Amino acid sequence: MPDKRFGPRRARETRKPEPICGDPQFFLCESCGSVFQLIGTADAEVRCCSAPMKKLQPVPLEAGCGLMIDYEIVGGFNENAVKVTWSSSTDALAPEWICLKTFTGGQLKYIPPSKHSIVFALADTDAYCYCDEDPCLECTFRCKRGFALFAWNRELGLLQVPMDKMKAPAPQGSRKSP
Repeated sequence: MPDKRFGPRRARETRKPEPICGDPQFFLCESCGSVFQLIGTADAEVRCCSAPMKKLQPVPLEAGCGLMIDYEIVGGFNENAVKVTWSSSTDALAPEWICLKTFTGGQLKYIPPSKHSIVFALADTDAYCYCDEDPCLECTFRCKRGFALFAWNRELGLLQVPMDKMKAPAPQGSRKSP
């Protein structure tokens, strides 16, 4: 039987939290290729190389673009994490970094060329979960709905992957009795 005590990283909320932050904003310097993340919701002119930076608009990741990104909620009741995996048709299409938007903010990780997965550890409000399944059953409660992944690739641009997967429940009577 799983340990149902609350660990130090486990959320204490009794219901799913509401997101308190908007989507991250990213800007591209067309001179040097730098990408900058703006924190907050203010519309500010961001400059680099003595010129205004271009605000990047995330586009949904589409099948056939040469990059597949998937995620899985792992860890169960006290050790919540988001495991992100990807595959690309060429090394040039692999993500350079991935940002996870959560209920309370976000995390950004740069990707070494040899990696094909990363794990974002969650704590406090972001670690809210309904049950203790590991990996997540992707049920109708969708505990991480509102989270999103943003991936950057110079060729494909800024890609967005919503975290709203849900598996259909097994039909009634489909379980075998012992």
